[in-house]
Amino acid sequence: MATRKIIEIDRDLCNGCGLCTTACDEAALELDDEGKAVLVKELYCDGMGMCLNVCPTGALTIVERETVGYDYQATVDHVKRTRGEDAVAAVHRDPDDAVEAAPARSELTQWPIQLHLISPAAPYFHGADLLVAADCTAFSLGSFHADLLKDRKIVIACPKLDQTDPYVEKLAALIRDAEVRSLTVAIMTVPCCTGLQVMVEHAVALSGVDIPVRTVVVGIDGQIAGER
Repeated sequence: MATRKIIEIDRDLCNGCGLCTTACDEAALELDDEGKAVLVKELYCDGMGMCLNVCPTGALTIVERETVGYDYQATVDHVKRTRGEDAVAAVHRDPDDAVEAAPARSELTQWPIQLHLISPAAPYFHGADLLVAADCTAFSLGSFHADLLKDRKIVIACPKLDQTDPYVEKLAALIRDAEVRSLTVAIMTVPCCTGLQVMVEHAVALSGVDIPVRTVVVGIDGQIAGER
């Protein structure tokens, strides 16, 4: 037994939404027969609290108490059984057993990236697969470089805080003049981000170019929530 951080669940506050069960990379939480969140096994909970941000009622808290230690290998085996091999990569290592990881590779291949600063005539945009990303997405999605930026050129903008009036014409010129090959839009689940998707749609229409557009939606829990 060891004293460490672990999740604690207030059953009276839990409404059975199940959001915590999917937010937990270790699959340490499930709903019981009464529709309340419970720990599958305490040794699967790493105490990092990724589930806290998605709980709408505040039923989850992190406490420090005596319990069994977090078992990384047992958790990997559990996730593999319940979620499959692909989900194992997200499981957190025990900090005491972690080895120093190699620095993550940056997939950024151009500068600048802010839509206000880029030039549609920049040669690196010609024939490119373009990513138009809301500012917050790269901070929220840990795998942003590998999942979204790799093999793409990027422009970033915030539809809420930027002065976006010139952006539609600038994007339209970029799409048209650079003969952009494909267009991916990355936005957050928050309402203000929808403005970026609308802005891109208007730019595509203005450009007169028939170009495939894919929209990736990132949740505040740091996971890809879906596509449009």
